Amino acid sequence: MVTSKSKLIHAAVSAVAFFALAIISSQCFAQSSTDTEASSSFQYMKKITAVFDYVQQNYVDEIDAKILYEGALKGMLEALGDPYTQYLDPTTMRSLSDTTAGNFGGVGLSISKPIESTPEKPAYVEVASPIEDSPGAKAGIQSGDYITAIDGEATPPMTMEEVLNHLRGEVGKPVTVSILRGKDIKFDATLVRAVIEVPTVKYGMINSTGYLRVIEFTPDTPKRVQEALDSFAKANYQNLIIDLRDNPGGLITSVADVADKFINSGPIVTTKSRLKFENRVFTASGRKTTVPANMPIVVLINRGSASASEILAGALKDNHLAYLVGQRTYGKGSVQQVIPLSNTDGFKITMARYYTPSDVNIDKIGIPPDREVLYPEMSEAAEKAYTELIKSNEIATYVDAHKNMNERDIASYAAMLEKKYALDASLLRRLVRLQVNRTKPAALYDLDYDIQLNAALDILKTGGFQSLVRATKTLKELQEEAAAKDALAAK
Repeated sequence: MVTSKSKLIHAAVSAVAFFALAIISSQCFAQSSTDTEASSSFQYMKKITAVFDYVQQNYVDEIDAKILYEGALKGMLEALGDPYTQYLDPTTMRSLSDTTAGNFGGVGLSISKPIESTPEKPAYVEVASPIEDSPGAKAGIQSGDYITAIDGEATPPMTMEEVLNHLRGEVGKPVTVSILRGKDIKFDATLVRAVIEVPTVKYGMINSTGYLRVIEFTPDTPKRVQEALDSFAKANYQNLIIDLRDNPGGLITSVADVADKFINSGPIVTTKSRLKFENRVFTASGRKTTVPANMPIVVLINRGSASASEILAGALKDNHLAYLVGQRTYGKGSVQQVIPLSNTDGFKITMARYYTPSDVNIDKIGIPPDREVLYPEMSEAAEKAYTELIKSNEIATYVDAHKNMNERDIASYAAMLEKKYALDASLLRRLVRLQVNRTKPAALYDLDYDIQLNAALDILKTGGFQSLVRATKTLKELQEEAAAKDALAAK
């Protein structure tokens, strides 16, 4: 029971608290628009400090200063609206360190996530690319897939930190991700966490053509690329295919060193910033060029090709050294640095934008292929059949009961499935093949299914390659052409 005396005391305490808040508000928060415009960075910092201290001392529950600190940093960096600028808490910082070192525990998916989520466009986790030989890749998860939930928990409300904490965990333990592919294909995939080794390069010969798959640009990539080129030279290669599909990028110094093996002079990539020390031009040197002049080169790209892989594709295109085949790239034209705040946390911030040799930034635009080759879109009936097949787990059950299936067995079983499910035969063979090889290293290529690789090989077989590649337009020419079309349409 509250007495009149206690009510009076309570009212007095409330009045004092309100008065104190009013004083702080008048001193730190309430300003005219003129005052706000004239506020210096120091004055804003005073306001932040005042709020921090007031909340810590007056909030209804005792609050850990670390919570306020992390929340303030997250909010400040998210306010920039740049998905690549973010606070890195101790868990994320440690994960980033593990990735840089070359191995970590997880499911093997390079992902991104929008900051804002709306009912019209939920902030699902988007798969930029699956890492080669990882649980995610072996489960058939593809670039452009969306993870809508993890272990039944919806992803739109999650922060990137929370997503990483859900996906990473004890090696050998399963995690279930709910996948949305396209508009209507929905299925769950249970992934068993493994030690993820970040690979760099895989290579081999396809008849007289050297096939070079660059998976990521790490400090070791230039060395591994040179090993591949030396191997091709011994095999007397006549053509080269560079596969940058699903390559999420990596170090700008690494990709510059790789590009230098193909380009004998001129700029490879330029970084531009308001900070002078971030303005750099990476220039090719003839003494570092190891690929013979006039070597026919086709570069494979798709929506999973981002950042450093776009630098290489753009540099080769602008120098008329390669013909691009596949799908428009992701469009990440910025450069980030990780800034440690302590031994455990830090933040990642965009410091510059990069420009191709023709002085073009491809951020949020991407690089279009010279020849677009897209996998056919599924019909509504095919999407339904695909979803039913994945959910049935029929392929895994059959493969487990039929050990050591060869290509003939795979084709035979796929033909059986085709009678039941209205799906393309090559897609069915690929799904069976993935299941058969799930415990083996991924095959270097799949000529049965890979229409983009086959298109590249067909182009190299056709005469007049040098005329074809010289006739292509630089990225600058393409952007100017697009701008002219937009201006004409606006009239």
